[in-house]
Amino acid sequence: MSDHKGAGIVLEKLPPAKTPIGDRGYETNRFRATLLARGIAPCIPPTKNRKETIQYDKTLYKQRHRIANLFAKIKDWRRIATRYDRCAHTFFSAICLAAAVLF
Repeated sequence: MSDHKGAGIVLEKLPPAKTPIGDRGYETNRFRATLLARGIAPCIPPTKNRKETIQYDKTLYKQRHRIANLFAKIKDWRRIATRYDRCAHTFFSAICLAAAVLF
């Protein structure tokens, strides 16, 4: 499943953001329209095959690696990387424990 399908559900439950940074997996007209309707300016680069060019903040997009590094540090824990726990609340507690130890 594409990333933008689940992102719409998560977007409804999160507090409003000024500029979410997303990769090309979130680049659809529907997702962009949803963000713009909420007053959010997306920082998502256009796909290579898009006919019209869409402007985005390239310097802000380069900061996306910080988020990727955070997930990489958390996934060093085998229990989290392999989703060892069956229950969502146990998995979330393992993530909280890893975050407390790492940061």
